[in-house]
Amino acid sequence: MNFRYVFNTVSLILKYLSVVMLVPVIFALIFKEFDAYQPFVVSSALSYLLSRVFRGGEKSGEEFNNINRGETLAVVLLSWILFAILSAITFIYFGLKPIDAMFEATSGVTTTGATVLSDFSIFPKTMFFWRSFSQWLGGMGILVLFIAILPQFAIAGRQMFFAESPGASSTESKLTPRIRQTAAALWEIYFVLTLLEIFLLIYMGMPVFDSICNSCSSLSGGGFSPAANSIMQYGQPKFIWTIAVFMFLSGMNFALQYKIYVKRNFMALFKDDEFKLYFVIVLLFTLFIAVTLIAHHIYGIKEAFEQAFFQVVSIITTTGFVSADYNEWNLRAKLLLFLLMFCGASIGSASGGLKLLRLIFIFKYLKRQVSKIYHPNGVYPIKINRTIISEDNVKQMISFVIFYYAIFAISAVILVYTEQNVVVGVTSAIASLGNVGPAFGIVGPMGNFSSIHTISKIIFILNMLIGRLELIPFLALLHPDFWSFKKINNLHKIKKI
Repeated sequence: MNFRYVFNTVSLILKYLSVVMLVPVIFALIFKEFDAYQPFVVSSALSYLLSRVFRGGEKSGEEFNNINRGETLAVVLLSWILFAILSAITFIYFGLKPIDAMFEATSGVTTTGATVLSDFSIFPKTMFFWRSFSQWLGGMGILVLFIAILPQFAIAGRQMFFAESPGASSTESKLTPRIRQTAAALWEIYFVLTLLEIFLLIYMGMPVFDSICNSCSSLSGGGFSPAANSIMQYGQPKFIWTIAVFMFLSGMNFALQYKIYVKRNFMALFKDDEFKLYFVIVLLFTLFIAVTLIAHHIYGIKEAFEQAFFQVVSIITTTGFVSADYNEWNLRAKLLLFLLMFCGASIGSASGGLKLLRLIFIFKYLKRQVSKIYHPNGVYPIKINRTIISEDNVKQMISFVIFYYAIFAISAVILVYTEQNVVVGVTSAIASLGNVGPAFGIVGPMGNFSSIHTISKIIFILNMLIGRLELIPFLALLHPDFWSFKKINNLHKIKKI
């Protein structure tokens, strides 16, 4: 591990992150909340100071060209942890305890949407903007943004792109000849869709500030809203349907959307195995939940389909917005919502979770193993989108799924023990690991995470980070090579700090 490469790369990221963290200052001045800009100035200054501290040796540019996979994973992991810590500093300023501030900040940058806030009336608008804006940055990926705008990452950017979103399929790298152009193209689609949703919500009558925050949170698959009762507080079907549609788009592979919007390849939708499964799951779960809600006389036909569609899309895309208190729904409806927490939407989207492409793989892998019982010498390649999955990728996917559910099981046991509540422990474990947000019980749609045990909050923080970075950078921590120092040429010694 060449730590000079790691620290110099992180230094550059922190330098530009210090600029990003000044954006809320503009809103503080617009809202005349002159006390609210201070935490962001402090965090920005600290980010810049850390960038100087992390900078080791002369900046020759060598580190950006020669950085390897292990070093890239270290960069991604360290960058996201520092981003969460810097964000937490702003919440401490607004009165949250350190552990609660770290929880809220991590929930924001990882687009989880779980909150410890109970009284929304005591906080300034600037803070609520930062909650949504941090989710918007985390939805596409803060490193993907820097890859798009910084020429220094022309070579190392490819490794960083897939290290930050290790589940991204190889199609992303084929959108444009260069990874920087690919990152820029994905961010362009992300930005345009966000603006479109903002304008539509404003046109429909939602306040401008709420439109901005809810759009940032829905396109990012985040779920933070300036309204205490989430989208339920606005109440009108036009808002529910509009936000649900944009949440659905956030759960689509952005590379696929690029092919549709830019390349005008509309047939790509019907050729993509993952999108077809995504569409079918949303359709069927909406139908099943709506029918059970009607059968139990909870809603009429129109409202049942409206509420069912919104909550199905919100949970499968791991957004976490709520339009109704589904804690009050019947058991069958809640069970279906719980199952969706194990899915996630598309790879290469803003959603969290396991991702549907991996579920497709698991199904095809099990089908192959059954076939081998009868024909042990047969060759059964696994194909997704007409592409054969290599045996190395097969092993990687199996390992990923095993580790994912192992982490879920371990964290669920700990949470059940600390909270002394099976429903809260099990549902919040998958909700945090899958970056879903609200779970069931006291941490459900109308609840919050303020009253849970400190140990539970630490587990949630770890789960949220692991889920957002899709395990790989954390699994790399377990290998001895990650902690080994690589000897550097005498001309490039690490500067003592």
